[in-house]
Amino acid sequence: MTSHDTLLRSRTDDLAKALDLAGDRLDPEVAARVRTAIGGVRERLALGVDHTVVALAGGTGSGKSSLFNRISRLNFADVGAKRPTTARITACSWSDQATALLDWLEVDPERRITRGSELDGDAEQGLEGLVLLDLPDHDSIEPAHQEVVNRVLPLVDLLVWVVDPQKYADDALHSGYLQKSVGLEASMVVALNQIDTVPTTQRGNLVADMGRLLEEDGLSGVFVTMVSARTGEGLGQVRELLEQAVARRSVAASRVAGELDRAGALLLEETPGEVPWTMSTAVDEEVAAIGEATGLAAVAGQVAAAVRNGYGRPEFAPPQVDAVALSRSRWLARAGKALRPGWKHALDEAVAPADRLVEDTQRALSKVSLDTRGPSSARATRTTALAAIGVAVVTGALAILSSLGVLDLDKAIVATFAIVAGAAVLVALGFFLAGLQIRRTLARRREATVVASGHGAVERVVQETMGRPTQKLLDEHRRVRELAQSARDTGKASPLTGPLTLPTAQDLSDLSTDAPSAQDAATREPSA
Repeated sequence: MTSHDTLLRSRTDDLAKALDLAGDRLDPEVAARVRTAIGGVRERLALGVDHTVVALAGGTGSGKSSLFNRISRLNFADVGAKRPTTARITACSWSDQATALLDWLEVDPERRITRGSELDGDAEQGLEGLVLLDLPDHDSIEPAHQEVVNRVLPLVDLLVWVVDPQKYADDALHSGYLQKSVGLEASMVVALNQIDTVPTTQRGNLVADMGRLLEEDGLSGVFVTMVSARTGEGLGQVRELLEQAVARRSVAASRVAGELDRAGALLLEETPGEVPWTMSTAVDEEVAAIGEATGLAAVAGQVAAAVRNGYGRPEFAPPQVDAVALSRSRWLARAGKALRPGWKHALDEAVAPADRLVEDTQRALSKVSLDTRGPSSARATRTTALAAIGVAVVTGALAILSSLGVLDLDKAIVATFAIVAGAAVLVALGFFLAGLQIRRTLARRREATVVASGHGAVERVVQETMGRPTQKLLDEHRRVRELAQSARDTGKASPLTGPLTLPTAQDLSDLSTDAPSAQDAATREPSA
């Protein structure tokens, strides 16, 4: 398996993975087109795409069969009086793995030959993978011959039009084929055969006039080369062009790549890049919204009040259904804003309905602790404060009774009782204020705990019912897009570069007056 084949198979697999991952979320028509493309590509890959198909096409008597034998260095194609017109495709392959391709091209088994021998050494290495075809004559009066030519021409990597000096301006060639090939210049060569019959001084004029006719056909930049199948003159240049064609990506590979590119583009249209990658910000916003719908802050405040006051049994009321439904709708609108209909429908199916959101939220909040108990030190603080008050009352009463003469106590003792009473009052007040502060601190802590626990409970519900299903869908959406992108084409076939190029406009002007008189017999009138 070669590099082109491996790359195309990898891209096809990526496209298939994208199609499978997207599933029924794609537009049915798009999915069908992509599936058809994958099937067609795999069928073509099974034939191999690393063979380079070069076809020799031309009219009767152009000498293409002789050129075929010259290039292959085999005397296999019928030439001359043995077969005045080429009736069937003849193929020579520089590969022993081209059988399936030749079957697909409908080349008869007896019209095939494989070019390869250890005796050749490196002489044929540059053409390894080449499949050379000798097509039926395009100007044959047999309709079947023309049908074969018309069927095979779109399938070849390089088309070599073999023309002779007498009929290179034939209108059947130009209007029937060349003028319909505009846009395929990079995969076309014109070989002026039988150049040995043209005087050396007139060959440049011949090439220039051929170039002029091609320009009139709308074909710019087509290579024109001269060759003689009889003498072998110019054959090296022809083989050099064939080696360049073999080195390029084949038409089959280009077409497979193009099909993958088009199918990948269809999937990219179904997976817009504007779709968000994450909904983390939206999670926080909807948690806050649903928390508000449950009265979380109010319940937390009630817990704090109960802790401060020492009484109260707050509890969560059922969430407001309309508010939760609105939160869900807002979520879907935000996550699905750029999604195509199929994906948007899948998102709506993946996100839990509003009634489940309400139930799950209520269930989660029911597990949140609403502890209204006072501080553990409250009893000790209260006992100490009461004891201090008792001491203050007793000592204060003794001091008052002594001052009223009810009790006859020493003044020092009375003063001591007064001091103790005052100190006891201060102690009682201190413990009372300390207890109050402890309750307030605990109330704030319990309030914060309820808010945090409630927020966490709501967040888990939002993540479970909306966040994770949505993120999974967005991840799959992004993965489908990545796979579709990797399935697209990354390069085009490079143009051929040859030893002979089209003459410039000035060259045509300078040479047009010296065109060979042999052209007068052509059906289409060339320059004189």
